[in-house]
Amino acid sequence: MVTLIPALQVVIVAFPPGETLQLVLTLLAVGAIFALVNTIIGTIIKIVAFPLYILTLGLIGFIINGFLLWLTAWITSGFGWGLTVGSFWWGVVAAIIISIINAVFGAILRPQKNKRRD
Repeated sequence: MVTLIPALQVVIVAFPPGETLQLVLTLLAVGAIFALVNTIIGTIIKIVAFPLYILTLGLIGFIINGFLLWLTAWITSGFGWGLTVGSFWWGVVAAIIISIINAVFGAILRPQKNKRRD
C-alpha cells in the first residue's frame, strides 16, 4: 500500500505481492481504467451537466472530476487492488489538486510563441 496524498486519504493498493513492478503495473492499470471512465462516463456526464457548467462558471467540473476519481476507486477496489479514496469529498479535493498541478505543468511546458520584431 502506497499513500499518494496522505492528507487526502488517497492510497494505491498494489497487486500482490506488492513489489515495485506490481506497483508500477497497478498505477498503469488504474490510469487506464481512469482514462476509460473519463472517456465514456465523463463525456456523458459533462454533456448532461452543460447547463450547470454555465450556471456555476465551470466549478461543477471539480465535482464531476471528483466523482470520476471516486468511481475509478470504486471500480478498482472491486478487484482488491487499485486506487482508494477516503470519501467522495476527498475525491473532489484531490481533483482540485490535480487541476492545479495540470495548470502549473501546462504553463511550464506549453510552447512559447516567438515574438516578432519588425
